[in-house]
Amino acid sequence: MASCCAPRPVSSLRQIEQCPVSGATGRRVDVQTVKALLTASALRRLRLVDHRFCPDPRCHVVYFGADGTTYARNDLRVPVWQKEPFGDRMVCYCFGESERGIRTELEASGHSAAVARIREHIAAGRCACELRNPQGRCCLGDVTAAVTRVTQAIDHAVRSGS
Repeated sequence: MASCCAPRPVSSLRQIEQCPVSGATGRRVDVQTVKALLTASALRRLRLVDHRFCPDPRCHVVYFGADGTTYARNDLRVPVWQKEPFGDRMVCYCFGESERGIRTELEASGHSAAVARIREHIAAGRCACELRNPQGRCCLGDVTAAVTRVTQAIDHAVRSGS
């Protein structure tokens, strides 16, 4: 008898790469990531087909399946940083690195060690991005970009006198 955790996604007859709402090209996400992050009610609708992540920040869809099913922001257990407004977004779902924390660190010391901290965790084998990150992949590039965005926002605020 097979375990309930053993099934793999079935191959879809059609390949859907664009979000049916925004038209953005979606990145393939393992069904394990989708299952881990859906709310209980959304999980009841899940079918074992290929799923993709919609990266468009203006689109309410987070995941879309090859069967036409979509999962919106309110179908997930966590806020998805790409879908939230800049300023206080969680960027690293494993270790709690957020734009707010990066900003606090930059304002206090002029430097953020968020990237270095995450690298240490990765080296120690502690990350679980494939399950915790809605994109189902490593967040290090996103955190690096977040440090740059927050730095630029602080610089802009200083230049404009805000």
